[in-house]
Amino acid sequence: MEPTPPTPPPQPPEPPRPGAPAAYQAPGPYTSPGMPYTAAPGPYGPHGPYGPPRATTNGLAVGSLVSGIVCCLPPLGLVLGIFSLRQIGKRGQGGKGMAIAGIALSSISTLLVVLGLITGQIQEGVRAFNEGMREAASARMPMELRTGECFVDEAGQGEYTLGVRVVDCDEPHDGEITGRFEATGFDAWPGERELTELGEERCETMATAYVRDTWSLTADSLSLYYTPDRRSWRAGEHRIACGIGGEERLTGSLRSDASTLDAGQLAFLTHVNPVEDALYAEPEDEPEDDLQANLAWAADVRAAVDSARSGLRGRTWEQSARGPVGAYLKSLDAASKQWAKLAAAEDAEAFWDAYDRAWELVPDEASSEARKALGLTHTPPEGPGEHDSV
Repeated sequence: MEPTPPTPPPQPPEPPRPGAPAAYQAPGPYTSPGMPYTAAPGPYGPHGPYGPPRATTNGLAVGSLVSGIVCCLPPLGLVLGIFSLRQIGKRGQGGKGMAIAGIALSSISTLLVVLGLITGQIQEGVRAFNEGMREAASARMPMELRTGECFVDEAGQGEYTLGVRVVDCDEPHDGEITGRFEATGFDAWPGERELTELGEERCETMATAYVRDTWSLTADSLSLYYTPDRRSWRAGEHRIACGIGGEERLTGSLRSDASTLDAGQLAFLTHVNPVEDALYAEPEDEPEDDLQANLAWAADVRAAVDSARSGLRGRTWEQSARGPVGAYLKSLDAASKQWAKLAAAEDAEAFWDAYDRAWELVPDEASSEARKALGLTHTPPEGPGEHDSV
Protein backbone atom coordinates (compact mmCIF):
# COMPACT_ATOMS: atom_id res chain seq x y z
CA MET A 1 0.00 0.00 0.00
CA GLU A 2 1.39 3.28 -1.02
CA PRO A 3 1.81 5.93 1.60
CA THR A 4 -0.58 8.82 1.54
CA PRO A 5 1.24 11.94 0.52
CA PRO A 6 1.34 14.60 3.25
CA THR A 7 -1.17 17.34 3.15
CA PRO A 8 0.51 20.48 1.92
CA PRO A 9 0.50 23.34 4.41
CA PRO A 10 -2.15 25.94 3.87
CA GLN A 11 -1.07 28.86 1.80
CA PRO A 12 -1.27 32.28 3.36
CA PRO A 13 -4.08 34.35 2.01
CA GLU A 14 -3.30 36.78 -0.62
CA PRO A 15 -3.01 40.33 0.59
CA PRO A 16 -5.98 42.44 -0.32
CA ARG A 17 -5.61 44.63 -3.21
CA PRO A 18 -5.26 48.28 -2.46
CA GLY A 19 -8.62 49.95 -2.24
CA ALA A 20 -10.57 46.69 -2.14
CA PRO A 21 -13.15 46.48 0.71
CA ALA A 22 -12.55 43.86 3.42
CA ALA A 23 -15.53 42.24 5.13
CA TYR A 24 -13.50 40.95 8.21
CA GLN A 25 -10.38 41.79 10.04
CA ALA A 26 -7.53 39.35 9.99
CA PRO A 27 -8.67 36.24 11.85
CA GLY A 28 -7.18 35.38 15.26
CA PRO A 29 -6.59 31.83 16.41
CA TYR A 30 -10.16 31.35 17.73
CA THR A 31 -12.34 33.39 15.41
CA SER A 32 -13.36 30.65 13.06
CA PRO A 33 -17.11 30.19 12.77
CA GLY A 34 -18.47 27.67 15.25
CA MET A 35 -15.75 28.10 17.89
CA PRO A 36 -17.22 28.47 21.44
CA TYR A 37 -15.24 31.52 22.51
CA THR A 38 -14.72 34.54 20.36
CA ALA A 39 -12.20 37.26 20.81
CA ALA A 40 -10.65 35.35 23.79
CA PRO A 41 -6.93 35.61 24.68
CA GLY A 42 -6.86 32.05 26.05
CA PRO A 43 -8.75 28.78 25.81
CA TYR A 44 -11.06 29.57 28.79
CA GLY A 45 -12.07 33.14 28.20
CA PRO A 46 -11.17 36.09 30.43
CA HIS A 47 -11.93 34.40 33.82
CA GLY A 48 -11.39 30.69 33.29
CA PRO A 49 -14.00 27.94 33.30
CA TYR A 50 -15.35 28.66 36.88
CA GLY A 51 -16.05 32.32 36.77
CA PRO A 52 -14.21 35.15 38.62
CA PRO A 53 -11.94 34.27 41.65
CA ARG A 54 -13.56 34.42 45.18
CA ALA A 55 -12.44 37.08 47.66
CA THR A 56 -10.18 35.77 50.49
CA THR A 57 -10.88 36.22 54.23
CA ASN A 58 -8.59 38.63 55.98
CA GLY A 59 -6.29 36.79 58.42
CA LEU A 60 -6.15 39.67 60.89
CA ALA A 61 -9.95 39.53 61.21
CA VAL A 62 -9.74 35.86 62.17
CA GLY A 63 -7.01 36.61 64.73
CA SER A 64 -9.07 39.45 66.19
CA LEU A 65 -12.11 37.22 66.67
CA VAL A 66 -10.10 34.40 68.24
CA SER A 67 -8.33 36.80 70.64
CA GLY A 68 -11.67 38.28 71.64
CA ILE A 69 -13.23 34.88 72.31
CA VAL A 70 -10.47 33.32 74.40
CA CYS A 71 -9.84 36.56 76.33
CA CYS A 72 -6.09 36.16 76.21
CA LEU A 73 -4.33 39.46 75.62
CA PRO A 74 -7.60 41.25 74.77
CA PRO A 75 -5.84 44.47 73.58
CA LEU A 76 -4.24 42.35 70.86
CA GLY A 77 -7.67 41.39 69.51
CA LEU A 78 -8.68 45.06 69.48
CA VAL A 79 -5.59 46.13 67.52
CA LEU A 80 -5.90 43.25 65.06
CA GLY A 81 -9.55 44.10 64.43
CA ILE A 82 -8.81 47.75 63.62
CA PHE A 83 -6.00 46.88 61.23
CA SER A 84 -8.05 44.16 59.57
CA LEU A 85 -10.86 46.64 58.72
CA ARG A 86 -8.37 48.84 56.94
CA GLN A 87 -6.98 45.94 54.94
CA ILE A 88 -10.43 44.63 54.07
CA GLY A 89 -11.40 48.00 52.60
CA LYS A 90 -8.25 48.25 50.51
CA ARG A 91 -8.02 44.65 49.31
CA GLY A 92 -11.67 43.79 48.96
CA GLN A 93 -11.30 40.82 51.31
CA GLY A 94 -13.93 39.16 53.45
CA GLY A 95 -14.06 38.96 57.23
CA LYS A 96 -15.54 42.33 58.11
CA GLY A 97 -18.10 40.74 60.44
CA MET A 98 -15.41 38.74 62.26
CA ALA A 99 -13.29 41.86 62.65
CA ILE A 100 -16.18 43.83 64.15
CA ALA A 101 -17.05 40.94 66.49
CA GLY A 102 -13.41 40.64 67.51
CA ILE A 103 -13.22 44.38 68.26
CA ALA A 104 -16.39 44.21 70.36
CA LEU A 105 -15.33 41.15 72.35
CA SER A 106 -11.80 42.44 72.85
CA SER A 107 -13.11 45.81 74.02
CA ILE A 108 -15.26 44.08 76.65
CA SER A 109 -12.38 41.84 77.72
CA THR A 110 -10.00 44.81 77.93
CA LEU A 111 -12.49 46.69 80.11
CA LEU A 112 -12.86 43.68 82.40
CA VAL A 113 -9.08 43.32 82.70
CA VAL A 114 -8.71 47.00 83.61
CA LEU A 115 -11.46 46.69 86.23
CA GLY A 116 -9.83 43.51 87.56
CA LEU A 117 -6.48 45.24 87.91
CA ILE A 118 -8.07 48.20 89.68
CA THR A 119 -10.03 46.06 92.14
CA GLY A 120 -7.27 43.47 92.61
CA GLN A 121 -9.36 40.56 91.32
CA ILE A 122 -6.76 39.64 88.69
CA GLN A 123 -4.00 39.39 91.26
CA GLU A 124 -6.27 37.38 93.54
CA GLY A 125 -7.14 35.05 90.68
CA VAL A 126 -3.47 34.55 89.83
CA ARG A 127 -2.68 33.81 93.46
CA ALA A 128 -5.58 31.35 93.68
CA PHE A 129 -4.44 29.65 90.48
CA ASN A 130 -0.86 29.34 91.73
CA GLU A 131 -2.12 28.04 95.05
CA GLY A 132 -4.24 25.44 93.31
CA MET A 133 -1.28 24.33 91.22
CA ARG A 134 0.89 24.00 94.31
CA GLU A 135 -1.80 22.01 96.11
CA ALA A 136 -2.27 19.70 93.16
CA ALA A 137 1.48 19.16 92.88
CA SER A 138 1.83 18.38 96.60
CA ALA A 139 -1.19 16.03 96.93
CA ARG A 140 0.04 12.54 97.81
CA MET A 141 -1.16 9.44 99.60
CA PRO A 142 -0.08 9.28 103.27
CA MET A 143 1.76 5.98 102.65
CA GLU A 144 4.07 7.81 100.24
CA LEU A 145 5.22 10.45 102.72
CA ARG A 146 8.61 10.32 104.41
CA THR A 147 9.14 10.40 108.16
CA GLY A 148 9.14 14.01 109.33
CA GLU A 149 6.96 15.41 106.54
CA CYS A 150 3.98 17.52 107.64
CA PHE A 151 0.64 17.48 105.86
CA VAL A 152 -2.88 18.86 105.66
CA ASP A 153 -5.75 16.39 105.37
CA GLU A 154 -9.10 17.90 104.39
CA ALA A 155 -10.94 14.66 105.22
CA GLY A 156 -12.51 14.41 108.66
CA GLN A 157 -11.49 11.89 111.29
CA GLY A 158 -12.66 8.41 110.39
CA GLU A 159 -13.32 9.40 106.75
CA TYR A 160 -11.51 8.00 103.75
CA THR A 161 -8.86 10.32 102.38
CA LEU A 162 -8.04 10.61 98.69
CA GLY A 163 -4.72 12.28 99.42
CA VAL A 164 -3.03 14.74 101.72
CA ARG A 165 -1.23 17.98 100.93
CA VAL A 166 2.38 18.21 102.00
CA VAL A 167 3.30 21.53 103.65
CA ASP A 168 6.24 22.99 105.51
CA CYS A 169 6.08 22.08 109.19
CA ASP A 170 6.28 25.79 110.07
CA GLU A 171 2.88 26.23 108.40
CA PRO A 172 -0.38 25.14 110.08
CA HIS A 173 -0.84 21.40 109.51
CA ASP A 174 -2.96 18.48 110.65
CA GLY A 175 -0.10 16.13 111.42
CA GLU A 176 3.36 14.88 110.62
CA ILE A 177 4.51 11.42 109.65
CA THR A 178 6.25 9.45 112.39
CA GLY A 179 6.91 6.39 110.23
CA ARG A 180 5.26 3.61 108.25
CA PHE A 181 5.38 -0.16 108.18
CA GLU A 182 4.26 -3.11 106.06
CA ALA A 183 1.26 -5.08 107.28
CA THR A 184 2.56 -8.62 106.87
CA GLY A 185 1.28 -12.06 107.78
CA PHE A 186 -2.01 -11.84 105.88
CA ASP A 187 -2.78 -14.08 102.90
CA ALA A 188 -5.84 -12.02 101.95
CA TRP A 189 -7.61 -8.78 102.86
CA PRO A 190 -7.63 -8.86 106.69
CA GLY A 191 -10.46 -6.37 107.12
CA GLU A 192 -10.61 -2.82 108.43
CA ARG A 193 -10.86 -3.86 112.08
CA GLU A 194 -7.69 -5.94 111.97
CA LEU A 195 -5.72 -3.19 110.24
CA THR A 196 -7.10 -0.57 112.63
CA GLU A 197 -5.97 -2.52 115.69
CA LEU A 198 -2.56 -3.06 114.11
CA GLY A 199 -2.27 0.64 113.28
CA GLU A 200 -3.23 1.72 116.80
CA GLU A 201 -0.62 -0.54 118.38
CA ARG A 202 2.32 0.07 116.07
CA CYS A 203 1.71 3.77 115.48
CA GLU A 204 1.56 4.48 119.22
CA THR A 205 5.02 2.95 119.57
CA MET A 206 6.33 5.00 116.65
CA ALA A 207 4.88 8.19 118.11
CA THR A 208 6.65 7.51 121.43
CA ALA A 209 9.99 7.09 119.65
CA TYR A 210 9.38 10.12 117.43
CA VAL A 211 8.45 12.55 120.25
CA ARG A 212 10.90 11.91 123.07
CA ASP A 213 10.33 15.40 124.46
CA THR A 214 6.84 14.59 125.71
CA TRP A 215 6.32 17.99 127.30
CA SER A 216 5.97 19.41 123.78
CA LEU A 217 2.68 17.50 123.43
CA THR A 218 -0.66 19.02 124.36
CA ALA A 219 -3.73 17.50 125.95
CA ASP A 220 -5.37 16.98 122.53
CA SER A 221 -2.35 15.40 120.82
CA LEU A 222 -3.33 12.30 118.86
CA SER A 223 -1.57 9.32 117.37
CA LEU A 224 -2.70 9.05 113.72
CA TYR A 225 -2.67 6.11 111.35
CA TYR A 226 -3.71 5.55 107.73
CA THR A 227 -4.60 2.05 106.58
CA PRO A 228 -5.31 0.85 103.02
CA ASP A 229 -8.88 0.02 102.03
CA ARG A 230 -9.91 -3.22 100.34
CA ARG A 231 -9.30 -1.94 96.80
CA SER A 232 -5.86 -0.52 97.65
CA TRP A 233 -4.93 -3.74 99.41
CA ARG A 234 -5.83 -5.82 96.36
CA ALA A 235 -3.77 -3.42 94.23
CA GLY A 236 -0.71 -4.21 96.35
CA GLU A 237 -0.72 -1.37 98.91
CA HIS A 238 -0.11 -3.05 102.28
CA ARG A 239 1.61 -0.19 104.11
CA ILE A 240 0.23 1.63 107.15
CA ALA A 241 1.32 5.23 107.65
CA CYS A 242 1.69 6.58 111.18
CA GLY A 243 1.56 10.20 112.26
CA ILE A 244 0.93 12.54 115.14
CA GLY A 245 -1.43 15.50 115.22
CA GLY A 246 -4.12 17.16 117.27
CA GLU A 247 -7.71 18.30 117.25
CA GLU A 248 -6.48 21.72 116.15
CA ARG A 249 -3.88 22.35 113.48
CA LEU A 250 -0.30 22.52 114.70
CA THR A 251 2.52 24.89 113.84
CA GLY A 252 6.07 23.63 114.09
CA SER A 253 7.47 20.13 114.16
CA LEU A 254 7.08 17.85 117.17
CA ARG A 255 10.01 15.69 116.17
CA SER A 256 12.43 15.06 119.02
CA ASP A 257 14.26 11.79 118.43
CA ALA A 258 17.87 10.75 118.12
CA SER A 259 18.18 12.68 114.84
CA THR A 260 17.31 16.01 116.49
CA LEU A 261 18.49 15.68 120.13
CA ASP A 262 22.03 16.04 121.46
CA ALA A 263 23.59 13.47 123.78
CA GLY A 264 22.60 15.24 127.01
CA GLN A 265 19.00 15.76 125.95
CA LEU A 266 18.64 12.18 124.80
CA ALA A 267 20.14 10.79 128.03
CA PHE A 268 17.86 12.88 130.25
CA LEU A 269 14.69 11.89 128.39
CA THR A 270 15.73 8.24 128.21
CA HIS A 271 15.81 8.05 132.01
CA VAL A 272 12.91 10.39 132.81
CA ASN A 273 10.26 9.36 130.29
CA PRO A 274 9.64 5.95 131.92
CA VAL A 275 8.57 7.80 135.08
CA GLU A 276 5.94 9.70 133.11
CA ASP A 277 4.81 6.50 131.40
CA ALA A 278 4.34 4.83 134.77
CA LEU A 279 2.39 7.79 136.15
CA TYR A 280 0.01 7.78 133.16
CA ALA A 281 -0.72 4.07 133.71
CA GLU A 282 -2.80 4.80 136.83
CA PRO A 283 -5.70 2.33 137.12
CA GLU A 284 -9.22 3.51 136.38
CA ASP A 285 -10.64 1.62 139.37
CA GLU A 286 -10.55 3.32 142.74
CA PRO A 287 -8.51 1.63 145.50
CA GLU A 288 -11.81 0.71 147.22
CA ASP A 289 -12.70 -1.33 144.14
CA ASP A 290 -9.27 -2.74 143.29
CA LEU A 291 -6.64 -2.04 145.91
CA GLN A 292 -4.11 -4.50 144.48
CA ALA A 293 -4.11 -2.84 141.05
CA ASN A 294 -3.45 0.56 142.64
CA LEU A 295 -0.69 -0.83 144.88
CA ALA A 296 0.97 -2.45 141.87
CA TRP A 297 0.79 0.84 139.97
CA ALA A 298 2.41 2.73 142.86
CA ALA A 299 5.19 0.12 142.97
CA ASP A 300 5.79 0.56 139.21
CA VAL A 301 6.07 4.32 139.63
CA ARG A 302 8.54 3.89 142.52
CA ALA A 303 10.62 1.48 140.37
CA ALA A 304 10.70 3.97 137.46
CA VAL A 305 11.77 6.77 139.81
CA ASP A 306 14.59 4.67 141.24
CA SER A 307 15.75 3.71 137.74
CA ALA A 308 15.85 7.40 136.75
CA ARG A 309 17.83 8.27 139.88
CA SER A 310 20.42 5.63 139.08
CA GLY A 311 20.70 6.56 135.39
CA LEU A 312 20.98 10.30 135.91
CA ARG A 313 23.65 9.92 138.61
CA GLY A 314 25.64 7.62 136.36
CA ARG A 315 26.28 10.32 133.75
CA THR A 316 28.62 13.29 133.78
CA TRP A 317 26.54 16.31 132.81
CA GLU A 318 27.60 19.49 131.06
CA GLN A 319 28.58 22.30 133.40
CA SER A 320 25.47 24.36 132.62
CA ALA A 321 23.15 21.45 133.49
CA ARG A 322 24.85 20.02 136.58
CA GLY A 323 23.06 22.25 139.10
CA PRO A 324 19.52 21.84 137.71
CA VAL A 325 19.96 18.09 137.19
CA GLY A 326 21.31 17.75 140.74
CA ALA A 327 18.28 19.56 142.18
CA TYR A 328 16.02 17.29 140.15
CA LEU A 329 17.75 14.23 141.58
CA LYS A 330 17.09 15.43 145.14
CA SER A 331 13.39 15.73 144.29
CA LEU A 332 13.42 12.19 142.92
CA ASP A 333 14.97 10.94 146.18
CA ALA A 334 12.06 12.37 148.18
CA ALA A 335 9.50 11.08 145.69
CA SER A 336 10.93 7.57 145.87
CA LYS A 337 10.30 7.34 149.62
CA GLN A 338 6.71 8.58 149.36
CA TRP A 339 5.79 6.29 146.46
CA ALA A 340 7.25 3.36 148.39
CA LYS A 341 4.93 4.27 151.27
CA LEU A 342 1.98 4.47 148.85
CA ALA A 343 2.82 1.05 147.41
CA ALA A 344 2.84 -0.44 150.93
CA ALA A 345 -0.60 0.90 152.01
CA GLU A 346 -2.58 -1.68 153.98
CA ASP A 347 -6.02 -0.55 152.85
CA ALA A 348 -7.79 2.05 150.74
CA GLU A 349 -7.82 4.61 153.55
CA ALA A 350 -4.06 4.37 154.05
CA PHE A 351 -3.64 4.58 150.28
CA TRP A 352 -5.55 7.87 150.11
CA ASP A 353 -3.59 9.23 153.07
CA ALA A 354 -0.32 8.84 151.14
CA TYR A 355 -1.69 9.55 147.64
CA ASP A 356 -1.76 13.36 147.52
CA ARG A 357 1.72 13.72 149.02
CA ALA A 358 3.11 11.25 146.48
CA TRP A 359 1.79 13.37 143.59
CA GLU A 360 3.06 16.57 145.19
CA LEU A 361 6.58 15.18 145.24
CA VAL A 362 6.56 14.42 141.51
CA PRO A 363 9.28 16.96 140.62
CA ASP A 364 7.59 19.09 137.95
CA GLU A 365 9.34 22.33 138.96
CA ALA A 366 12.75 20.73 139.35
CA SER A 367 12.25 18.84 136.12
CA SER A 368 11.32 22.11 134.40
CA GLU A 369 14.59 23.74 135.45
CA ALA A 370 16.63 20.74 134.33
CA ARG A 371 14.84 20.67 130.98
CA LYS A 372 15.38 24.39 130.50
CA ALA A 373 19.10 24.01 131.14
CA LEU A 374 19.26 21.21 128.56
CA GLY A 375 17.29 23.13 125.91
CA LEU A 376 14.15 20.99 126.11
CA THR A 377 10.50 22.03 126.45
CA HIS A 378 10.21 23.26 130.02
CA THR A 379 6.50 24.11 130.38
CA PRO A 380 4.90 21.28 132.39
CA PRO A 381 2.01 19.44 130.71
CA GLU A 382 -1.34 18.91 132.33
CA GLY A 383 -1.17 16.57 135.29
CA PRO A 384 -2.04 12.93 134.52
CA GLY A 385 -3.62 12.15 137.91
CA GLU A 386 -7.28 11.17 137.80
CA HIS A 387 -7.98 10.47 141.50
CA ASP A 388 -9.10 13.22 143.79
CA SER A 389 -8.27 13.23 147.47
CA VAL A 390 -10.99 12.29 149.92
